[in-house]
Amino acid sequence: MAALSTRGLVSRLHQQFLSLSRPSAAAPTSLPFHSLTRRLFSSDALMDGSQILHKRPARIIQATPAIMTPNSKRTGIIAVKCGMTALWDKWGARLPITILWVDDNIVSQVKTVEKEGIFSLQIGCGHKKPKHLTKPEVGHFRAQGVPLKRKLKEFPVTEDALLPVGTSLGVRHFVPGQYVDVSGTSRGKGFQGAMKRWGFKGMPASHGASLSHRSPGSTGQRDAPGKVFKGKKMPGRMGGKTRTVKNVWVYKIDPARNLMWVRGQVPGAKGNFVFIKDSVYKKPDVSMLPFPTYFAAEDEDETNIGPLVADLGEVDPFMVAD
Repeated sequence: MAALSTRGLVSRLHQQFLSLSRPSAAAPTSLPFHSLTRRLFSSDALMDGSQILHKRPARIIQATPAIMTPNSKRTGIIAVKCGMTALWDKWGARLPITILWVDDNIVSQVKTVEKEGIFSLQIGCGHKKPKHLTKPEVGHFRAQGVPLKRKLKEFPVTEDALLPVGTSLGVRHFVPGQYVDVSGTSRGKGFQGAMKRWGFKGMPASHGASLSHRSPGSTGQRDAPGKVFKGKKMPGRMGGKTRTVKNVWVYKIDPARNLMWVRGQVPGAKGNFVFIKDSVYKKPDVSMLPFPTYFAAEDEDETNIGPLVADLGEVDPFMVAD
Protein backbone atom coordinates (compact mmCIF):
# COMPACT_ATOMS: atom_id res chain seq x y z
CA MET A 1 0.00 0.00 0.00
CA ALA A 2 2.82 2.40 0.77
CA ALA A 3 4.45 1.72 -2.62
CA LEU A 4 1.14 2.30 -4.44
CA SER A 5 0.52 5.60 -2.63
CA THR A 6 4.05 6.79 -3.41
CA ARG A 7 3.67 5.83 -7.07
CA GLY A 8 0.37 7.71 -7.28
CA LEU A 9 1.90 10.83 -5.69
CA VAL A 10 4.76 10.83 -8.21
CA SER A 11 2.29 10.42 -11.07
CA ARG A 12 0.20 13.38 -9.92
CA LEU A 13 3.29 15.57 -9.55
CA HIS A 14 4.42 14.62 -13.06
CA GLN A 15 1.02 15.54 -14.51
CA GLN A 16 1.12 18.88 -12.67
CA PHE A 17 4.53 19.70 -14.09
CA LEU A 18 3.37 18.76 -17.61
CA SER A 19 0.41 21.10 -17.31
CA LEU A 20 2.69 23.92 -16.18
CA SER A 21 5.11 23.32 -19.07
CA ARG A 22 2.49 23.53 -21.86
CA PRO A 23 3.13 26.41 -24.31
CA SER A 24 0.88 29.48 -24.20
CA ALA A 25 0.67 32.90 -25.80
CA ALA A 26 2.59 34.54 -22.98
CA ALA A 27 5.22 31.81 -22.85
CA PRO A 28 5.74 30.28 -26.31
CA THR A 29 8.59 28.08 -25.15
CA SER A 30 8.31 25.45 -22.42
CA LEU A 31 10.90 24.73 -19.79
CA PRO A 32 12.32 21.23 -19.36
CA PHE A 33 11.16 19.08 -16.47
CA HIS A 34 14.44 19.34 -14.54
CA SER A 35 14.37 23.14 -14.78
CA LEU A 36 10.89 23.25 -13.27
CA THR A 37 11.87 20.96 -10.41
CA ARG A 38 14.99 23.02 -9.76
CA ARG A 39 12.94 26.20 -9.68
CA LEU A 40 10.16 24.80 -7.46
CA PHE A 41 12.38 23.02 -4.94
CA SER A 42 15.32 25.44 -4.76
CA SER A 43 15.79 28.50 -2.58
CA ASP A 44 14.85 30.72 -5.55
CA ALA A 45 11.21 29.71 -5.09
CA LEU A 46 11.21 31.43 -1.67
CA MET A 47 12.19 34.83 -3.01
CA ASP A 48 8.53 35.89 -3.12
CA GLY A 49 7.70 37.97 -0.07
CA SER A 50 4.60 35.92 0.75
CA GLN A 51 6.57 32.66 0.86
CA ILE A 52 9.60 33.69 2.91
CA LEU A 53 10.01 31.47 5.98
CA HIS A 54 10.70 33.71 8.96
CA LYS A 55 12.71 31.99 11.71
CA ARG A 56 11.99 32.96 15.26
CA PRO A 57 14.86 34.63 17.08
CA ALA A 58 16.70 32.48 19.60
CA ARG A 59 15.40 32.76 23.16
CA ILE A 60 17.78 34.61 25.45
CA ILE A 61 17.78 33.26 29.02
CA GLN A 62 19.55 35.28 31.67
CA ALA A 63 20.45 34.33 35.24
CA THR A 64 18.97 37.35 36.97
CA PRO A 65 16.62 37.64 39.95
CA ALA A 66 12.94 38.15 39.14
CA ILE A 67 9.61 38.55 40.88
CA MET A 68 7.73 35.34 41.58
CA THR A 69 3.99 35.23 40.90
CA PRO A 70 1.42 32.82 42.37
CA ASN A 71 1.39 30.94 39.04
CA SER A 72 5.17 30.61 38.82
CA LYS A 73 6.75 27.18 39.18
CA ARG A 74 10.41 26.88 40.16
CA THR A 75 12.74 24.03 39.39
CA GLY A 76 13.64 21.36 41.92
CA ILE A 77 17.04 20.02 42.97
CA ILE A 78 18.68 16.63 43.47
CA ALA A 79 20.04 15.60 46.85
CA VAL A 80 21.68 12.58 48.46
CA LYS A 81 20.12 11.05 51.55
CA CYS A 82 22.75 10.98 54.30
CA GLY A 83 20.66 9.34 57.02
CA MET A 84 18.43 10.15 59.98
CA THR A 85 18.98 11.59 63.42
CA ALA A 86 17.08 13.52 66.08
CA LEU A 87 17.36 17.14 67.21
CA TRP A 88 15.75 19.25 69.92
CA ASP A 89 14.53 22.72 69.04
CA LYS A 90 14.84 25.76 71.28
CA TRP A 91 11.63 24.82 73.14
CA GLY A 92 12.85 21.31 73.94
CA ALA A 93 10.66 19.44 71.43
CA ARG A 94 12.25 16.39 69.82
CA LEU A 95 12.32 16.43 66.02
CA PRO A 96 13.03 13.36 63.85
CA ILE A 97 15.39 14.68 61.20
CA THR A 98 16.59 13.46 57.80
CA ILE A 99 19.82 15.02 56.50
CA LEU A 100 20.06 15.68 52.74
CA TRP A 101 23.19 16.71 50.85
CA VAL A 102 22.84 18.87 47.73
CA ASP A 103 25.88 17.74 45.73
CA ASP A 104 26.88 20.32 43.07
CA ASN A 105 23.61 20.80 41.18
CA ILE A 106 23.80 22.60 37.84
CA VAL A 107 21.44 23.15 34.90
CA SER A 108 22.55 20.68 32.21
CA GLN A 109 19.83 21.36 29.60
CA VAL A 110 17.04 23.84 28.92
CA LYS A 111 13.89 22.77 27.09
CA THR A 112 11.57 25.37 25.55
CA VAL A 113 8.24 25.33 23.78
CA GLU A 114 9.80 26.35 20.47
CA LYS A 115 12.02 23.26 20.27
CA GLU A 116 10.75 20.56 22.63
CA GLY A 117 7.19 21.76 23.22
CA ILE A 118 7.59 22.22 26.98
CA PHE A 119 9.32 24.49 29.47
CA SER A 120 11.57 22.41 31.71
CA LEU A 121 15.07 22.29 33.16
CA GLN A 122 17.32 19.25 33.32
CA ILE A 123 19.36 19.25 36.52
CA GLY A 124 22.59 17.29 36.99
CA CYS A 125 24.03 16.18 40.32
CA GLY A 126 27.34 14.70 41.45
CA HIS A 127 30.39 13.80 39.39
CA LYS A 128 31.29 10.83 37.21
CA LYS A 129 34.25 9.73 35.08
CA PRO A 130 33.87 9.34 31.29
CA LYS A 131 34.69 5.63 31.47
CA HIS A 132 31.62 5.09 33.65
CA LEU A 133 29.24 6.74 31.14
CA THR A 134 27.99 5.61 27.76
CA LYS A 135 29.08 7.46 24.64
CA PRO A 136 25.63 9.06 24.10
CA GLU A 137 25.71 10.37 27.67
CA VAL A 138 29.20 11.81 27.23
CA GLY A 139 28.13 13.40 23.95
CA HIS A 140 25.10 14.96 25.65
CA PHE A 141 27.23 16.62 28.34
CA ARG A 142 29.85 17.81 25.85
CA ALA A 143 27.19 19.25 23.54
CA GLN A 144 25.78 21.26 26.45
CA GLY A 145 29.24 22.28 27.66
CA VAL A 146 28.75 21.10 31.25
CA PRO A 147 30.75 18.69 33.46
CA LEU A 148 29.87 15.02 33.55
CA LYS A 149 27.15 14.33 36.09
CA ARG A 150 26.16 11.22 37.96
CA LYS A 151 22.40 11.80 38.11
CA LEU A 152 20.01 13.71 35.84
CA LYS A 153 16.45 14.79 36.54
CA GLU A 154 14.06 16.96 34.54
CA PHE A 155 11.76 19.40 36.35
CA PRO A 156 8.92 21.18 34.52
CA VAL A 157 8.92 24.94 35.14
CA THR A 158 7.11 28.02 33.93
CA GLU A 159 8.57 30.35 31.33
CA ASP A 160 9.64 32.97 33.88
CA ALA A 161 11.59 30.35 35.89
CA LEU A 162 14.00 29.30 33.12
CA LEU A 163 17.72 29.35 33.90
CA PRO A 164 20.67 29.26 31.47
CA VAL A 165 22.78 26.13 31.07
CA GLY A 166 25.55 25.93 33.65
CA THR A 167 23.69 27.77 36.43
CA SER A 168 24.65 26.39 39.83
CA LEU A 169 21.92 25.47 42.32
CA GLY A 170 22.63 25.19 46.02
CA VAL A 171 20.81 24.46 49.21
CA ARG A 172 19.74 28.12 49.48
CA HIS A 173 17.30 27.44 46.67
CA PHE A 174 14.98 26.62 49.58
CA VAL A 175 14.44 28.58 52.78
CA PRO A 176 14.00 27.24 56.33
CA GLY A 177 10.39 26.97 57.38
CA GLN A 178 8.92 26.17 53.97
CA TYR A 179 7.32 22.88 52.93
CA VAL A 180 8.69 20.69 50.14
CA ASP A 181 7.79 17.44 48.38
CA VAL A 182 10.52 14.77 48.38
CA SER A 183 10.50 11.89 45.87
CA GLY A 184 12.74 8.85 45.82
CA THR A 185 12.92 5.09 45.38
CA SER A 186 11.78 3.20 48.46
CA ARG A 187 13.87 0.43 49.97
CA GLY A 188 13.33 -2.93 48.28
CA LYS A 189 12.16 -5.67 50.65
CA GLY A 190 11.81 -8.56 48.21
CA PHE A 191 8.90 -11.01 48.07
CA GLN A 192 6.74 -10.55 51.16
CA GLY A 193 3.50 -12.01 52.45
CA ALA A 194 0.15 -10.29 52.74
CA MET A 195 0.57 -9.49 56.44
CA LYS A 196 3.78 -7.50 55.97
CA ARG A 197 2.98 -6.13 52.52
CA TRP A 198 -0.60 -5.00 53.17
CA GLY A 199 -1.02 -5.20 56.92
CA PHE A 200 -3.48 -8.10 56.95
CA LYS A 201 -4.53 -9.49 60.32
CA GLY A 202 -3.80 -13.09 59.36
CA MET A 203 -5.61 -16.28 60.32
CA PRO A 204 -6.29 -17.50 63.89
CA ALA A 205 -3.33 -18.67 65.94
CA SER A 206 -5.31 -21.67 67.29
CA HIS A 207 -8.87 -23.15 67.22
CA GLY A 208 -8.23 -25.44 64.30
CA ALA A 209 -5.98 -23.22 62.16
CA SER A 210 -3.23 -25.43 60.79
CA LEU A 211 -0.28 -24.20 58.73
CA SER A 212 -2.20 -21.09 57.65
CA HIS A 213 -1.55 -18.60 60.44
CA ARG A 214 -0.10 -15.95 58.12
CA SER A 215 -2.06 -16.73 54.96
CA PRO A 216 -4.19 -13.97 53.37
CA GLY A 217 -7.37 -16.04 53.33
CA SER A 218 -9.91 -16.16 50.52
CA THR A 219 -9.07 -14.39 47.27
CA GLY A 220 -12.53 -14.44 45.66
CA GLN A 221 -15.84 -16.20 45.15
CA ARG A 222 -16.93 -19.42 43.42
CA ASP A 223 -18.42 -19.84 39.94
CA ALA A 224 -19.54 -16.22 39.79
CA PRO A 225 -17.38 -14.44 38.75
CA GLY A 226 -15.04 -17.40 38.65
CA LYS A 227 -11.85 -15.36 38.69
CA VAL A 228 -9.61 -13.26 40.89
CA PHE A 229 -10.09 -9.56 40.23
CA LYS A 230 -7.13 -7.49 39.12
CA GLY A 231 -5.51 -5.45 41.88
CA LYS A 232 -6.30 -7.99 44.58
CA LYS A 233 -3.95 -7.53 47.55
CA MET A 234 -1.84 -10.64 47.59
CA PRO A 235 1.75 -11.64 48.43
CA GLY A 236 4.35 -10.24 46.05
CA ARG A 237 7.39 -8.04 45.62
CA MET A 238 7.45 -5.17 48.08
CA GLY A 239 9.28 -1.85 47.87
CA GLY A 240 11.68 -0.58 45.25
CA LYS A 241 9.18 1.89 43.78
CA THR A 242 9.11 5.64 43.34
CA ARG A 243 7.29 7.27 46.22
CA THR A 244 6.70 10.90 47.19
CA VAL A 245 6.39 12.28 50.70
CA LYS A 246 4.43 15.52 50.63
CA ASN A 247 4.57 18.54 52.92
CA VAL A 248 8.01 17.90 54.40
CA TRP A 249 9.05 20.77 56.66
CA VAL A 250 12.52 22.27 56.16
CA TYR A 251 14.00 22.79 59.63
CA LYS A 252 17.54 23.98 58.87
CA ILE A 253 19.98 24.51 56.00
CA ASP A 254 23.77 24.85 56.03
CA PRO A 255 25.06 26.81 52.98
CA ALA A 256 28.70 26.13 53.85
CA ARG A 257 28.27 22.34 53.49
CA ASN A 258 25.16 22.31 51.25
CA LEU A 259 23.21 20.31 53.84
CA MET A 260 19.50 20.40 54.54
CA TRP A 261 17.66 19.14 57.63
CA VAL A 262 14.03 18.15 57.04
CA ARG A 263 11.51 16.82 59.55
CA GLY A 264 10.41 13.21 59.22
CA GLN A 265 11.43 10.46 56.86
CA VAL A 266 11.93 10.46 53.09
CA PRO A 267 11.96 7.49 50.69
CA GLY A 268 15.14 5.55 49.99
CA ALA A 269 18.15 4.12 51.76
CA LYS A 270 21.23 6.00 52.89
CA GLY A 271 23.16 7.16 49.84
CA ASN A 272 20.18 7.19 47.47
CA PHE A 273 19.20 10.18 45.35
CA VAL A 274 16.04 12.10 46.19
CA PHE A 275 14.32 14.90 44.29
CA ILE A 276 13.13 17.98 46.17
CA LYS A 277 10.69 20.60 44.89
CA ASP A 278 8.30 23.16 46.33
CA SER A 279 5.25 21.68 48.01
CA VAL A 280 2.09 21.49 45.92
CA TYR A 281 -0.45 21.57 48.74
CA LYS A 282 1.25 23.73 51.36
CA LYS A 283 2.51 26.38 48.99
CA PRO A 284 5.14 28.69 50.48
CA ASP A 285 4.84 32.44 50.45
CA VAL A 286 6.12 33.67 47.08
CA SER A 287 7.72 36.69 48.74
CA MET A 288 10.08 34.53 50.84
CA LEU A 289 11.43 32.32 48.03
CA PRO A 290 14.40 33.29 45.83
CA PHE A 291 13.23 33.34 42.23
CA PRO A 292 14.08 31.68 39.91
CA THR A 293 16.83 30.57 42.31
CA TYR A 294 19.24 32.06 44.84
CA PHE A 295 22.03 34.18 43.33
CA ALA A 296 24.90 34.87 45.70
CA ALA A 297 26.48 38.33 45.76
CA GLU A 298 29.91 38.79 44.26
CA ASP A 299 31.53 39.51 47.64
CA GLU A 300 29.58 36.82 49.54
CA ASP A 301 31.54 33.90 50.97
CA GLU A 302 29.16 31.03 51.73
CA THR A 303 31.85 29.14 53.65
CA ASN A 304 31.58 31.69 56.44
CA ILE A 305 27.77 31.56 56.66
CA GLY A 306 26.40 29.62 59.60
CA PRO A 307 23.37 27.33 59.55
CA LEU A 308 19.98 28.98 58.98
CA VAL A 309 17.19 27.68 61.25
CA ALA A 310 13.46 28.05 60.77
CA ASP A 311 11.64 30.62 62.86
CA LEU A 312 9.79 28.82 65.67
CA GLY A 313 8.09 31.90 67.07
CA GLU A 314 8.27 33.47 70.50
CA VAL A 315 5.57 31.43 72.24
CA ASP A 316 6.62 28.31 74.12
CA PRO A 317 4.20 25.55 73.02
CA PHE A 318 4.67 23.73 76.34
CA MET A 319 3.65 26.80 78.40
CA VAL A 320 0.48 27.69 76.56
CA ALA A 321 -2.54 27.53 78.86
CA ASP A 322 -5.49 25.35 77.92
